[in-house]
Amino acid sequence: MLLKNDYTNLFEDVHTHVKESAEKMGSSGDALFIIHNDKIVTESYFGKQSNASHARDVKADTQFHIASVRKAYIGFAAAYAIYHGYFSIDDPIRWFVEDSHLSAYEGVTIRHLITHTHGLKIADGKLISEYKPGELWAYRGPSIELLTTIIKKTTGQSVADIVKEQVIDPVGLQSTEWIKMSQPHSKIANTIRDADNLFWTETDVVDGSGMNMYVSAQELALWGYLHLTEGKWGGKQLIPREIIQMATSIQTPNPRLPIHKNGFLWFVKDTNHTFNQIGDTLPKGSYQLLGYTNVALLVIPEENVVAVRMFNYYGSPEGYDYLNDIRSFGDTVYKCSIKTSPTQ
Repeated sequence: MLLKNDYTNLFEDVHTHVKESAEKMGSSGDALFIIHNDKIVTESYFGKQSNASHARDVKADTQFHIASVRKAYIGFAAAYAIYHGYFSIDDPIRWFVEDSHLSAYEGVTIRHLITHTHGLKIADGKLISEYKPGELWAYRGPSIELLTTIIKKTTGQSVADIVKEQVIDPVGLQSTEWIKMSQPHSKIANTIRDADNLFWTETDVVDGSGMNMYVSAQELALWGYLHLTEGKWGGKQLIPREIIQMATSIQTPNPRLPIHKNGFLWFVKDTNHTFNQIGDTLPKGSYQLLGYTNVALLVIPEENVVAVRMFNYYGSPEGYDYLNDIRSFGDTVYKCSIKTSPTQ
């Protein structure tokens, strides 16, 4: 293992927060993994991988469905492609799509796709423009399909291929993969959801474009740690620093707009606003991704901390305020991390 354990009770409030959140949403199992000052300071696993009788306990190798947190891997692949000259961040996407004649693509660039400012939306089975690119922010699906397609078309590799070649194999990750849902294995945590929640459907797509990525808490934290170190691994520069810096710095086309700020799909802390997913107390430059399974990956460079929480509940049950919950999670991590600061 790259990092040594130095378990501490300084993050006990985060542990309590995760347990309380799991109870509120009805998760059968959860996990917490925190890296601080280049050491593993908290590692906890709770409950079962499903509600079934005789279900497997959640363990270090349990893989959770990370939903939109997979966009950290897609953003990495996009930054990799740009760094190596396959396309540029402000290239029009019309240059790369087969149906380039569609009016909805007018003015849309790669930058708009990675910052959720593209304005594209599916309505009545058709791709339309909801607003002028760069003027507003909306979390819409077409951007991910377009981005993963463009990456594969230009590089000749899928997102999954790039991530495997650049990170998974060199680092030796064993619990990071896109799973064929027709062939699940015993380490997968079953995702609990209401019978009428059809937002996510099972898939066998394993090229990195599908919503079927499963990762252990430890390896998701290590993925965040690779970003925290700006590509260094084991004392060596595994990934060019510029790729990580590109992915985790604000790329929103008009940073003065009062909207979410994004890097390469990461949410990057700038100023506080009503719909912000990052805690109000967190310093600028912190970045995070939250999945619909309530999984979260948070990196706070100023405090040299990476925090991962894992749940296996899909969506938000009645009475659960996910925005308040994820903001307070980040605020709690930050509060605990500054306890060790010599100025505190």
